[in-house]
Order: sequence, then C-alpha cells, then structure tokens
Amino acid sequence: MNAELPEGLDEFLEHAGWAGATVEPLVGDASFRRYFRVRDGGRSAMLMDAPPPHEDPGPFLEVGRWLAEHGHRAPEIHAENRERGLVLIEDFGADRMRDWLDDNAHAEVETYERAIDALVRLHRSPPGPFAPYDLDTYEREAELFTEWYCPAMRLDVDAEGYRAAFDEVLRPMLPRQRPGVTVLRDYHAENIMLLPQGTQGLIDFQDALVGHPAYDLVSLLQDARRDVSPALERAMLDRYMAHVDAGPDFEADYARLGAQRNAKIVGIFSRLWLRDGKARYLAFIPRVWEAMERDLEHPALAPVAEWFAANIPAELRAAHGSGIGL
Repeated sequence: MNAELPEGLDEFLEHAGWAGATVEPLVGDASFRRYFRVRDGGRSAMLMDAPPPHEDPGPFLEVGRWLAEHGHRAPEIHAENRERGLVLIEDFGADRMRDWLDDNAHAEVETYERAIDALVRLHRSPPGPFAPYDLDTYEREAELFTEWYCPAMRLDVDAEGYRAAFDEVLRPMLPRQRPGVTVLRDYHAENIMLLPQGTQGLIDFQDALVGHPAYDLVSLLQDARRDVSPALERAMLDRYMAHVDAGPDFEADYARLGAQRNAKIVGIFSRLWLRDGKARYLAFIPRVWEAMERDLEHPALAPVAEWFAANIPAELRAAHGSGIGL
C-alpha cells in the first residue's frame, strides 16, 4: 500500500475477506470522497473512501439499504467501517450512462426511457425516512449563485431581493410535495450505471431528502454534464407524466425546481473553481445556464426572471454565464 491509499485499508480488506486484493484508484467526484476498484482473482468490488471529518458514509449506507429494501437497484454493501469512512460495495462495472451513450447514441431514447421508468418506480414507493426538502434548504442552495458566481464575475447584486424572489416562487409549491417522494438529488447520466439485462444501478445518493417528484426529473433532463435536447426533455417529461398523477401544476413546479437547481449548480461550479481549484467544472456552466434561461421563461418564474433582468448584464446572459476564470 502506498501513501495515496486510505489509512487502515489493509486491515479493513482483511476483515472483509479481501486480503491481498489489488486496489486501483478511480477518477473522483466533486467532493472529498475517493473511489477505488478492488480486484481479487475473478471478483471485483468498489471501495468508497469517505474520510471524516469531511465525509460521513452513514447517509450512503442508510439510503442504500432503504433503496434495496424497496426494490431499487443500489449496490450491495459488502463491508463497512464508519469510523474510518471505508465502505466496500458491489461493483456495477464501467458502463456509466453518460460515457456509454457517447458510443451508443442510437440507444439514447431507450436508455432515458428506462431512467424515467426507474424514477416512476421510486416515486411509487413510500417516501424514505429522510429529512424534508424544505424551503430553507431550497433557498440556501439557490443562494450559492449570489454567494459564489456573482462575486466571481464582480457583480454587485441585490442578494436580499434574490432570496425574496425565490421565496415567492417556491413557497406555493411546498403543499404539492407532501407527503413527498424520495429525492436522490443527483440523479443524472454520470450517476446511473448500466447493468446487464437493461437494469440501471444507482450511485451517489447519500444526500437523499423527501421532496417534490419533479426535482430528480430536472436533475436527469437538465443534466449539467451531458447535452439533453429540448425534444428529448419534452418526450421524457411526457413519459413520466403519463405514468403518474402529476397534477395541473407539475410543469410549473418542474420549471421552479429547474431554476432553483441550475442556479445552485452555477454557484457550486463557481465555488469548486474559486475555493477548490477545480477549474474543469467551469466548462459545464454554459449548459446549465442555458437550461436555467428556459426555466425562467415560464410564467411561474416571473419574480426570479425579473431579478435576473435587473441584476445580471444582458451580455453575460447572452453568453450563457461563461467568462469565469478567463
């Protein structure tokens, strides 16, 4: 074991029955978590390193077990050590939906249909025992835009008016997310693994809350990391609504949560560059911004759209928010 591997890994693998296995680092995500593929002869597993105090594997374990208990395809948990932040889980292989579609564009519609159907099944389950996606959480997330993106662009904006606008837009939606559904919060093409027989495996669900069914739809169909055409977005939204009792306000709520999520993501990607030196996320901002502009066109978003018109220069919006770090 070298210094790049987690402390205590040899002992952990021995107790898990994987002594002597080879450990290969994989590309990380936007958090402090790291991932490794563990191989021992003909078997393989995935190792999550979620080191405290920055990370806690507890929520991943709890949400994963709840998903499995309710018939959803989360990875099987082979071993865990919460104190060290080490978890050994089932290896879902290398066919991540985003990468697989790069080589199999002909299967895009079918693959997204399966992802939509998986959401339908999830939303037919009772909501999990997780915290609510409440107004304070929505607004705190949306404020990442004014906290990180606007200073990065040297914009002097009305932050108080921004929160008030989102409050006005989101508050009417709250009664429609009760009793709610389990919201995975990062349900998109990088977090869906394609398994044999057309099954799709779920990863990166540790931040699950109970909230509105439109949120994970937005996450999937307004993907920050992969282009989803407006035509495909429309078709998949229609497919979802054909299988559930969406209600007359569902599309308005979809736009509400689209604007909220996309504003949050622009803020997060700005923070990843400014605070953490992860400049590669800046390339995603124009895609996210373009989706946000479409959301702002919905009449339900009028207060937020008015704020953007008054606070974000037209030339910056026309460039889809690009320019950070250049």
